[in-house]
Amino acid sequence: MRWLRALDDSMRAGLRVERTRLEPLVALRAAAGVATVITLALWLVSPAYAASAAFGAFSAGASSFQRGWRPRKMVALTAGFGLAVSTFLGYLVAGHLALFVPLLAVWAFLAGMAWAVGRNAGIVATATVGIMLVTITLPAGIEQTLEHAAVIAFGGVVQATLILLFPIRRWGAHRDALADALAAEADYARRLRQDPTAPFDPQPLMTARSAATLTPSQARRRPRVLHGPRGVAERIRPALAALADPRVGAPAEGPGRDRARELLSAAADVLDAAARSIRHGTAIQVPARALQALRIDEEDEVLDGPARSAAAQLSRLLDEVLEIVDSRDTRAPPAAAGADGQLLVEPTMFRLVPVVVRAMRRELRPDSPVLRHAVRLGAVASLGYLLGTALPLGHGYWVPLTSVMVLRPDFHQTYARSVGRFVGTVVGVGLATGVETVHPDAFVSGGLAVGSAALTYLFMRTGYAVSQCMTAAYVVFLLGMGGEAWQQTVRDRVLLTLLGGALAMLAYVVYPAWETPRLRDRLADWLGANGRYAAAVLRAFAEPSGKGRADVRRALLDSRAANAAWAEAFTQASREPVRHRGLTHHEAEEAQDALRSLGRAAMLLESHLPDGDDARPVPQAARLADALETDTAHAARNLREGHDLKWEHVADVLDEWDTDGGEQGRVARRGAELHAQALNELSTAVSRTPLERDVEPARQERREHAEQAAR
Repeated sequence: MRWLRALDDSMRAGLRVERTRLEPLVALRAAAGVATVITLALWLVSPAYAASAAFGAFSAGASSFQRGWRPRKMVALTAGFGLAVSTFLGYLVAGHLALFVPLLAVWAFLAGMAWAVGRNAGIVATATVGIMLVTITLPAGIEQTLEHAAVIAFGGVVQATLILLFPIRRWGAHRDALADALAAEADYARRLRQDPTAPFDPQPLMTARSAATLTPSQARRRPRVLHGPRGVAERIRPALAALADPRVGAPAEGPGRDRARELLSAAADVLDAAARSIRHGTAIQVPARALQALRIDEEDEVLDGPARSAAAQLSRLLDEVLEIVDSRDTRAPPAAAGADGQLLVEPTMFRLVPVVVRAMRRELRPDSPVLRHAVRLGAVASLGYLLGTALPLGHGYWVPLTSVMVLRPDFHQTYARSVGRFVGTVVGVGLATGVETVHPDAFVSGGLAVGSAALTYLFMRTGYAVSQCMTAAYVVFLLGMGGEAWQQTVRDRVLLTLLGGALAMLAYVVYPAWETPRLRDRLADWLGANGRYAAAVLRAFAEPSGKGRADVRRALLDSRAANAAWAEAFTQASREPVRHRGLTHHEAEEAQDALRSLGRAAMLLESHLPDGDDARPVPQAARLADALETDTAHAARNLREGHDLKWEHVADVLDEWDTDGGEQGRVARRGAELHAQALNELSTAVSRTPLERDVEPARQERREHAEQAAR
């Protein structure tokens, strides 16, 4: 992608207004927390303390809107504590430039490293840098340092208390995650009716698994309806695919295909009904025709062989979903097990500290995007503060504040947020300036700040520019309430915001973390993970046992994680203004399709794994598993180095495969052929002759010109 097109896409994304479900009650509760601390501080102390407390309450409330699975009150308390610590340290050295700039650089670096833990941790940590820059401008002395830090922490306590006293949609995020997973499988079933090899995005299942990872306290209080369906949903997807695929399931035409379409439609209706019931907490209502279609008649059933086995398995799994969702028991037993045979336990907030340290330590390498983001964040925070202080514009902290808040670990988000923040600041400051010209008193300014905060919370997920418009107005009203004249707080703020956004953009260009050159590494990781998953399934055919099932499950999770890492990297690379000569966009798409086919072949085999101790082993499957694991490991290394991919061991085992192995042997043999076909497609996708490598960049450039002309 060229720079002009990349910038155009970033501008459009930064100004995009998204349609989303608003949560007015949650926004009202968070705004009530801001109003409470402002009112108490104005009544009991002073406007300056009210501004500090309001900053803490606002940031703590905003942090609780980030999608996560921990209790919201704990997130608000943690955010309030972090804001108080950053404010305390900032106040201590605010009057000494030689001390404050190094402190700001180190704090911003640590906030950038917090992205190693996850997106939510990175956003909350970045907010502490912003609060350090804003609150030190409020009137205070050394003796008031602890007091201001305490009132900021008090804002977080108020938000946590309101969340505790007025819970809204208890377990709502967890319900939505599970319902989204079931709804995604319902959509998958409907698409399989028309396209038996339709792709499936595993992200909803991965999100549901994350939502099921709970602390011990949460696990004891979790509703039973959130306990069982996820594990069943994990097993429904292979059953759906095995039934629809004509290579290992129902025939491509005839009565068998019609029966498969009927079963897929009924499964979609049941899954949709279960998703609605879980999402809204209501009784499940399933159409009678769907239940009738799912009955497998032993005498009149038109499906036979593997297709009949897949249909029976699907019917049994859907019965389990209905039984769990329709249960009258609303709580899970304390020792309830998860889909993997054990609870998915998440550490408590205190025990999370060593986990965070280990995650940060793993990212301390030169090619880490997280480390590069932390270095950029520390550099722009300190450089922006020095630049803003040197400029004769006043309130130069808006330069580093803008840079810190818009910087993200990837190119597209950084540039999109820079554009969105500038436009939102222009509109928000303009609106707030018009109101402040009438010189409202502290209570009126506080009320306007509360209204702006409420609108920020309400429209937080509709687009960055919209939320920044309300946030800019909130800050102007709050600083005006704290005692700063509106002429001083608004003057030249738009210019300083533009300068901060430009500094963030320049920082990414000077010290980038491009994903495009790393696409081969991501693809190699996915290939290795898929190879181990396919090998684990084949070994389960060779040695049917419970241990084999556990190995398959672990390999499947690793494959999904590698798939998600590749998908994220590929999306980011498609938006970057750089071109990698080793792997073109077209080659990456073809390789992606081939690896999806490899994972799908393993999934189809998994759905036909033999059950029971009397299952007949397939010895050839063990040899193929070893060959597949060896070849994919070598191919992953060759893929990183740009060499051709070869599959000699897999081809040799397939040539020597004994076809006399019963029904299980025939199913395993067919799955092995699908594996080999996918591997050959991957070789075709990434293996190019020297002439093709020279011609492909020119072809890619012509395609980009054609796309640009079409737009």
